[in-house]
Amino acid sequence: MIRLHDVKIGDTVLVSYEGELLEGKVLEVNHENKQVCLLTHEEQEFWYPLGDLYEIPLDETQLLKLKFQKDESATSANRYTSVYVRGPFTVQLYKEDGQEMTRLDYRDEHREIKGPITVNQLQNHYYGMTKVHLE
Repeated sequence: MIRLHDVKIGDTVLVSYEGELLEGKVLEVNHENKQVCLLTHEEQEFWYPLGDLYEIPLDETQLLKLKFQKDESATSANRYTSVYVRGPFTVQLYKEDGQEMTRLDYRDEHREIKGPITVNQLQNHYYGMTKVHLE
């Protein structure tokens, strides 16, 4: 389950609907009723309770969907690091002392995050660093 304060308009999350997990884009957040309005791939808008929403783990497939490109030269230079680039924004996934780590770089700003992150967390960091929403 996802926490309400982690959900922002424009985020991509999973919703459980009739036993199936669907990917959707957050259109509105109702903090009072703890509900989120999503647009799913079926092009339907619907309000869902917070308990039906789930985060999407960030992996190579999700990064490629978000139009990042794998930087093979940087990745092959360090076999423990995978590097993905979208314009001036870089995502590095690596392990340090057995712990999964994520490093985000945008121009002269960088953020080191312990542990794996999710798609909506990346979208929120991307917005915080670039002031542009990642879709």
